[in-house]
Amino acid sequence: MEQVESVSFVLAAYGNVGAFKYPYFIIILFWYVSICVANTVLIVVIHVDRRLHEPMYILLSNLCVNEINASTALYPLLLSQMFSDSHEVTLPWCFLQMCCMYISASAEFCSLTAMAYDRYIAICHPFSYNVIMNTERVGMLILLVWIFSFVSFLLSFSFIFGLRFCGNIIDNVYCDHQLIIRLSCSVPIQSSISMIFFTLLSIFMPFNLISISYLKILRVCRKTSTENKQKAVTTCTPQIVSVSNLFVGCIFHSIDFSLLAPQIPDEVRIILPMYLLICQPMLTPFMYGFNLPKIRQACKMLLFKRK
Repeated sequence: MEQVESVSFVLAAYGNVGAFKYPYFIIILFWYVSICVANTVLIVVIHVDRRLHEPMYILLSNLCVNEINASTALYPLLLSQMFSDSHEVTLPWCFLQMCCMYISASAEFCSLTAMAYDRYIAICHPFSYNVIMNTERVGMLILLVWIFSFVSFLLSFSFIFGLRFCGNIIDNVYCDHQLIIRLSCSVPIQSSISMIFFTLLSIFMPFNLISISYLKILRVCRKTSTENKQKAVTTCTPQIVSVSNLFVGCIFHSIDFSLLAPQIPDEVRIILPMYLLICQPMLTPFMYGFNLPKIRQACKMLLFKRK
């Protein structure tokens, strides 16, 4: 018999939701709205308060935009599938979700790299900071972050768009590229190196640049006054926490729980790979909002300003 190419995928993991679909829907909707509100408030605060029109806060605003983008790539599909009977998603929508998720992942690491570079210049070369980190250069950095993220995705996963599929059952709640590749009629050689290439380009390289920046900052801080050390710790701690959280999330995403431990509950197997898209979008605004004094003060002025 001739193999028939699939034109849509079925997200089979929703089959176990059952009567829990209503509380799941409310929890997911609440979390998604909370992420959008928290990040939007931070973006608006930075835009409205001219005292925050500095490179570090402009880069933070871009990071918040990426958190909303990453969340929008996942949560609307989760919500729409909760009350679907077939749990089908068309090929274009599946590819679009995968594209947005991986571009956002790359943009997350690249944005944190740009922010680490900004802190390196501010702490290690303070007298040249205004010259090096001017408005035009910050704009170029943000543009490069998105161009690099888009190109790294195309170089790593564009071959998937040309695959023919002979199966359509994805045992997950979203379009996971590894599961999609397994459904292809013939697995191309690129599939074995695509994730490795993406990891090296979009995760390993930015992570190394971030590490180098903070090692140099640490070296300079050892020779400065206690006050300068405290200031450096205040501004750098949120970024260090974000990078650490991303590293943990990448570990969870890379583990194949179905092979590692079949006895792991389905809920854990599904939720842990999505750890980054659950925690990171909410961690970013709260870490920066509550830890950076200028933003905390600006938020209070915007939200509680009396006429």
